[in-house]
Order: sequence, then C-alpha cells, then structure tokens
Amino acid sequence: MGIDDLQILAPAILAGLLVLTTHVPLGIEVIRKGIIFVDLAIAQIAGAGVIFASIMGWDEYAWALQLSAVSAAVLGGVLFTWTEKRWSQYQEPLIGIFFVLAATGSVLLLTGDPHASDELKDILVGQILWVEYSQLLPVTCVYLLLLVLWRPVINLLGRAGFYLIFALSITLSVQIVGIYLVFASLIIPALSTVKWQGNLRYMIAFLIGSVSYVGGLCLSMVTDMPSAPLIVWCLAVFGFVAALIPKGLTHGRQQITPP
Repeated sequence: MGIDDLQILAPAILAGLLVLTTHVPLGIEVIRKGIIFVDLAIAQIAGAGVIFASIMGWDEYAWALQLSAVSAAVLGGVLFTWTEKRWSQYQEPLIGIFFVLAATGSVLLLTGDPHASDELKDILVGQILWVEYSQLLPVTCVYLLLLVLWRPVINLLGRAGFYLIFALSITLSVQIVGIYLVFASLIIPALSTVKWQGNLRYMIAFLIGSVSYVGGLCLSMVTDMPSAPLIVWCLAVFGFVAALIPKGLTHGRQQITPP
C-alpha cells in the first residue's frame, strides 16, 4: 500500500477520529449509566428518519435530510428521558423494544422500494471509505459545539441534556459510519478501559479507537473487504488486548470531567 492509497484513506481516517472525539466520552458515560443499548436504539431511530426523508424525496435537500434525522433522534432522546423517569427499572428492555420497532419500521418504510437493500446496508454499515472532506467540515463544527456545550447543557437539563447531546452526536455519526460502527465505537473502547480512571482512561480508549479505524481501513484497502466490519473486528481485538493489560503497568490517574 503506497502513498496514493493513504491519501485515499485520509478522509475516512479523519472521519473515524472525529467520531471518536464524541463517542469515547459518550461511551464511557453510557457504560457508567448502564444503558448499553441506548446508542443502538437512537442510531436506529435516526436511521429511520433518514429513510423517511429519502422515501419522501427530501434527500435532494441536505437540510431536509438532516432535519428529519435530527428530529427523529431528538424525539427518541425525549422518549427515553420520559421512560427513565416513569419506569427507570425497565429502561434497558424498553430501549431494546424501541430499537426493534425502529428497525422493523425502517423495513416497512422501504417496502416496495427496489433499492431497499442498499438503503438498509448504508444505514447499518455506512460508507466511511467514500467519505469526502467536504462532508466532514460541518460535522467537525457540530462536534466541537457539542463538546463545548456538553457540561453546560447537562447541568441545565440533567438527563434530558445528556440524551439531547447523545441524539445529535449519533445522528451525524450514523450518516458517516453506519449503525454498526456507531455502537462499536461507543461501547468497545469504553468497556475495554473500565479498570482505568480519569485522563488515562480517555486516552487509552481513544487510542484503541484510533488504531482500530486506521488498521481496519488499511486492511480493507489491502484485502478489498468491507471496511466497517473490519474496523469493528479491529476494535474488538485491540479492545480485548487493552483489557488484558495489567492496571499496574500504567500511571497517571487524574480525574477528568467529560467536556
């Protein structure tokens, strides 16, 4: 693999690193709260919003597509905030139910569409290998805004603020990398680093994600296999290796508050 190949991969690698900037802290928070499948559910709801906009013919207008996806994801966040207040002991199974409803609803929306399989594949697997720099500029701006507003929004709105930040971040990520990579990027680095605390945990989690995205994309280029599944497997392998590292081999356990 030469310089030309690396230049082709550069936008995809940058996309992966951008996703990790929000998904590492979000994933650690999800693990802490014990709502593991909320990312899958909101990602699937956002995906249903994208599919709805597509069948309505709104995909010709970028703003309409984004509005549909964001509205669906925020609605999901509002719904989960309400169910957590009302039936907190059943939050995880309720999240699973809404995930299944969103997934099957997407299938129903695509009934009769000759391109249905391609639509579903794009939502699930994404098209990270074909992402362009022009797509990443607005994503970068929104991610930076979310990172700056994270703590003030959560302090002001509590759990509703968390779900709002979560929904907005997931909406963008699904359209770049797909649902599978969204889930893997959130959960695997966070779960692999539970033994560490503070700055060190964030750094190791981000390193796991970064190496996995680079490694998976390079393997995809060399083997001509789908990039997203390879990245997911790299995340699993490097996450497992990180989990085996004895805690005593690392230092620097300062506490850090998510941005």
